[in-house]
Amino acid sequence: MCKKVKTGVRSFPPTEYGVKMVRTSRIEGFYKLSMAERLKIVKEFAGLTDEEALAISGSDCSDRSIPDRMIENAVGSFQLPLGIAVNFLINGKDYLIPMAIEEPSVVAAASNAAKMARDSGGFHTSSTSPIMIGQVQLTGISDPSRVKHIILEKKHEVLELANKQDPMLVKLGGGAKDLEVRVINTLRGPNVVVHLLVDVRDAMGANAVNTMAEAVAPLLESISGGKVRLRILSNLASHRLARARAIWSKEAIGGDDVVEGVVEAYVFAEADPYRCATHNKGIMNGIDAVVLATGNDTRAIEAGAHSYAARTGAYKPLTTFEKTPEGDLVGTIELPMAVGLIGGATKVHPTARAAIKLLGVKTAQELGEIVAAVGLAQNFAALRALATVGIQKGHMTLHAKNIVTSAGCPPDLVDEVCSILVAEKKIRMDRAEEVIRDLKAKKRK
Repeated sequence: MCKKVKTGVRSFPPTEYGVKMVRTSRIEGFYKLSMAERLKIVKEFAGLTDEEALAISGSDCSDRSIPDRMIENAVGSFQLPLGIAVNFLINGKDYLIPMAIEEPSVVAAASNAAKMARDSGGFHTSSTSPIMIGQVQLTGISDPSRVKHIILEKKHEVLELANKQDPMLVKLGGGAKDLEVRVINTLRGPNVVVHLLVDVRDAMGANAVNTMAEAVAPLLESISGGKVRLRILSNLASHRLARARAIWSKEAIGGDDVVEGVVEAYVFAEADPYRCATHNKGIMNGIDAVVLATGNDTRAIEAGAHSYAARTGAYKPLTTFEKTPEGDLVGTIELPMAVGLIGGATKVHPTARAAIKLLGVKTAQELGEIVAAVGLAQNFAALRALATVGIQKGHMTLHAKNIVTSAGCPPDLVDEVCSILVAEKKIRMDRAEEVIRDLKAKKRK
């Protein structure tokens, strides 16, 4: 008989080649384990070395020069909690998801959402090619429509010059692939804006794109007769999209009324920008946490996501939620996802490197799709909470530990003080201090 274990690696009956080991992210009671026990499971799941496990745990402080290599004027490093979201099944594959975030309840919510989606097949994802946009701004042009056509006629000449800047990228199948030319009206008259479309492969791509945009600027001046001003990457990566979808059965999430509640919450966000801002913020709770854990640029992802949400001229949700003919809930997400596996902190920072190994991703597109799935899961969890018990119940239970710890509570009293504050619904610093004093006084008697 096969022994059941709580780890992410499970033994199944022997085959002719020996015991078959199957990885699963469905780990019952993961949150109940000690940090050391969780780390052991993660290490076994991803085949991490001792050094990589230390990096994941934040205990690897052997190289103090890393911050100095990453930014200027470095004096140290700032650490955030790193949690693991469990239960994720994406395109039939199990993942443990590293998430770096200071906000309580986010990791738990994502894990629970993924658990409820598993019975319906988990998450299904897709993405477009990793195309980034380099913008070159041309000013001082009186006949912009004519100039637009001339630039397009010279497209191959521009692309050839751009690709000379990065022959290695071209060799890997990337490089400048196409041009777009737009005429926009500004407060100082028309601008002709050239979009250089660059396949950056497994990089985020900013350096490669900026180098190409700067290289073609003199040629575009010569072709257009205008004056080049800005030449830089756009963070609205509208050609580099990641998508995810999932179905949550009505039985798994609490019934017909919960399905209706989530859909009603979504249509509220679709109709009202004030609600939509918080709706999309909830999505980014999950997305930013994975992006940060893997050493990618959270500001670039945020800028791209919110500008994509407003691309129609009105600010809209990045997700949709609908009711299937069977009465179940289906959610989808689509947004720009400019993440990379090479360059920047993804290669320099040991924790980011270990997090990427934990995910087991082979391409930047796979990473982007995972990030999108986490954003969808996070959004579903928030909407379900809002549609049922309210957002505060689970959130404030976890937040209570922060308050109690900040109030100087001894470790042996933390759970008891938290229980009292949650029961009273008075999760405040002053009340925590009072309860701590009372419990200490009782112990002295």
